[in-house]
Amino acid sequence: MAYVTPTEAVARMVETAAFKAQLPFRLLLVRGFLAGALLGYATSLSFIPQLQGMPSLIGALLFPVGFVLLVLLGLELVTGNFALLPMGLLARRVRPRDLLRNWLWVYLGNLLGGLFYAVMYTQLVHDPKVTELLASIAQRKVFSYQELGLTGQLMAIGKGLLCNWMVTLGTAMAYFSSTTTGKVITMWLPIMTFFALGYEHSVVNMFVLPAALLESGTLTVSDWWVWNQVPVTIGNIIGAVALTSFPLMTYSSHVPQA
Repeated sequence: MAYVTPTEAVARMVETAAFKAQLPFRLLLVRGFLAGALLGYATSLSFIPQLQGMPSLIGALLFPVGFVLLVLLGLELVTGNFALLPMGLLARRVRPRDLLRNWLWVYLGNLLGGLFYAVMYTQLVHDPKVTELLASIAQRKVFSYQELGLTGQLMAIGKGLLCNWMVTLGTAMAYFSSTTTGKVITMWLPIMTFFALGYEHSVVNMFVLPAALLESGTLTVSDWWVWNQVPVTIGNIIGAVALTSFPLMTYSSHVPQA
């Protein structure tokens, strides 16, 4: 698999962060849009085994398809950038304002891509089983937290934190191999893990919760954002920075400095 050492991998991640920090907003929006739509594709693919009565683990095995595609295509996923850009900041290769600019435009692009695919999916797939599944997802991802109040929001933050620990490890693992096969295999493992455990990914939810909103008729935009999207995004950021960015930066004392 042409293994790359941690020191080399971290240096490459810092270089990537510096590159991403300078991308114009138009590219960030387009790349973010495509990434959000691809994760929507992958999430809807994971529905199929559940709709056929198979274990949810089968869907988790399929879901990383979307992540692998967007990474190999060089697209922008904000949850991965939640780890990469702080690494560039720590190495003094990224300015704070460029970090925030990247996060803002990529988040917006991911959101637009997720919304686009949610509209297309709900308009083209007319299956009562899908409607029922989306309603159950809304119950699990929104209303179950809402019923618990502040405790529910803290749970959403915690699940977002644990999710993005694995997602950002998936992002990082792509740098630990110099072959396409190696990258695919190493990325697949942590992404499958978070999805199988049912943790909360803010970009996945940009598809699945708008789809549930369009289909169920009970979920509202404020419910989605207050009880899931905002706390999950906070958790995703904390998990990326605290559990991936800082630990990986300790791997090497030879990260390029400005």
